[in-house]
Amino acid sequence: MMKTPSTPSIETQNDAMKMAKATQRPGQTKEQTKLIAQGIEKGIALYKKQQKEKSRQADKAKKKAQKLKTSKPAQVQPEVDDKATEPNHTLLSRLPWALLIVSWIGFIVYVISTTK
Repeated sequence: MMKTPSTPSIETQNDAMKMAKATQRPGQTKEQTKLIAQGIEKGIALYKKQQKEKSRQADKAKKKAQKLKTSKPAQVQPEVDDKATEPNHTLLSRLPWALLIVSWIGFIVYVISTTK
């Protein structure tokens, strides 16, 4: 099955020509403007093709998720306590400060004991 390259719609061609004319430089020929418009048409066509593909992929994923949801009976999944699995961030954030304070206290005690 071989696809033939489809021609862009009239609306796309008109939009491309408007954009090409809007960016037209002084001294630019009509042929150059047409070539720019054709490039813009190709870009628009490619964008539309990519959007259709994304839409198709999203639909496939949605259908697959829906199929999995309906095919499996409602299984009760054990709820995991988020607090039990996460490390205690408050304790970890206080540890460097505690070590700093202890080291300074040790340094001060050392200086005082060596000067007497």
